[in-house]
Amino acid sequence: MYPADLKYTRDHEWVRLEGDVAAVGITDYAQKQLGDVVFVDLPEVGRTFAQGEVFGTIESVKAVSELFSPLGGEVVEVNAALAQKPEAVNSDPHGSWMIKLKASDPGETASLLGSDAYETLVK
Repeated sequence: MYPADLKYTRDHEWVRLEGDVAAVGITDYAQKQLGDVVFVDLPEVGRTFAQGEVFGTIESVKAVSELFSPLGGEVVEVNAALAQKPEAVNSDPHGSWMIKLKASDPGETASLLGSDAYETLVK
């Protein structure tokens, strides 16, 4: 259920690192816990975040939750389509990236969970 090419945080974000650019989103588990997503607040391109720092919020019919950066780095792209269609996070959570970061230290992925460990965490 959780793609093996992604790494996961204990805060339920995923990251796909390609070179030194990391796409970031929330997991299927997180979107199920939130319910219907109605709004996503994302940072502007050029902002920098440390690993574990809050980079935005996601609002559903149930709650508002903070989004935590799985890696440190600079935002190089924001998925603007989510502003018009935030429900995409519910229908395709692992395909609906939110931001892309130029990772300041790709080695930080070593502290993240693999798909098997994440699946065990959320059982």
